[in-house]
Amino acid sequence: MKKAFLALAAVILAAACTTAPSGNVSIQRVSPESVGLDSDKLALADQVFEEAIADSTIPGAVLAVVRHGEIALMKAYGLKSLVPEKEPMTTETVFDLASCSKCVGTTLSFMQLVEQGKVRLTDRVDRYIPDFKPWTDPQTGEQVHITVENLLSHSSGVDPYLSVARFVEEYGENCPDTLMRVIATKTGRNFRPGTDFMYSCINFITLQNILQNVTGERLCDYAQKNVFDALGLNHTCYMPLTGERSCSNADEIAALCAPTEVQADGLPLLAATHDPIARRLNSGNSGNAGVFSCAEDLCKVTACLLAGGEFCGHRLLSPATVRTMFTIPASNDPKVGRALGWDSNSSHSSLKGDLLSMDRSFMHTGYTGPSIVMDLDNDLAVIILAHRVHPKDKGGLGRLRAQVANIVAGALTD
Repeated sequence: MKKAFLALAAVILAAACTTAPSGNVSIQRVSPESVGLDSDKLALADQVFEEAIADSTIPGAVLAVVRHGEIALMKAYGLKSLVPEKEPMTTETVFDLASCSKCVGTTLSFMQLVEQGKVRLTDRVDRYIPDFKPWTDPQTGEQVHITVENLLSHSSGVDPYLSVARFVEEYGENCPDTLMRVIATKTGRNFRPGTDFMYSCINFITLQNILQNVTGERLCDYAQKNVFDALGLNHTCYMPLTGERSCSNADEIAALCAPTEVQADGLPLLAATHDPIARRLNSGNSGNAGVFSCAEDLCKVTACLLAGGEFCGHRLLSPATVRTMFTIPASNDPKVGRALGWDSNSSHSSLKGDLLSMDRSFMHTGYTGPSIVMDLDNDLAVIILAHRVHPKDKGGLGRLRAQVANIVAGALTD
């Protein structure tokens, strides 16, 4: 019986992905019904996107749904570009992931270091960045050091962001070493680590620098080799337009990119990260933002994580590492609500909607419009790729994301 089960599992895994003669790995697209989803109910999402396009909340979007390691739905809506000219959206369009880069690039890379024994979650940050200041109790003067786990769960109390204009005026643009020095010694420490939640881009730039100090590689190079290429992600990379690109097909990726916000010259940003710290201070190689990707590649990422860290015969992370990544640290106050790199039950997690597993679903959003939701209990992922900042930075997608999550959950038939 056990041998029969293992043989069946092998057949299912083989069906979920294929390797072309070129070496590219693809994930299978199947009918919704074959993986326990009602296609008529999934179609209700069409109206949600069409309404958002009609009221100019977004110019367009791509929706993908993954279940049991296969793509049950992938659909493009609206337009890829409004400026300088209109172009139709396609499912192959590459988007600026903004803060979804924190989990797709930084967290997956960093958890590899943890399972390799190179970094511990309980390590103090000043072990790797010696001048990284602790939190100091204003009443008693007690000092509490910030840990790697605090950074990953946004419980460090470090300032959320910094003024790019003020930084550039004082130090200039694209000086990553100076940026880390300022973060280590000058940014605020707002509360005792582990006692509260404050979402912070600075946390993940710090994680980037720890990784770079440990590995001797830029984050973009490490993630490209050990995460993106390892999973067969064909159109995922950092910095598709700069001279220090880490992927071999950057020109192809850049040509597929959706534009973001229109700049002072009347043209939108294209294949250059929208986030000001990542673009102007960190040369595009940044722990908080900077990854570009498409729906199919993110389907592979979610299929891998839902399967315990393995995709198409390649193990990215061990099952124990994935379980830890998706666990809210017991050392944090419960109101933090964040796992490692991913959100579970924080004040930012409403995009999961009302019907997905409360404690076993995890998500992340990006400022430009993308979002990823995974429900471990239902072996389900919902990926929305949108560029709400094109042509102008306005509006929000919180309600849309929750509506779509509810529609997908409502389409489950088992």
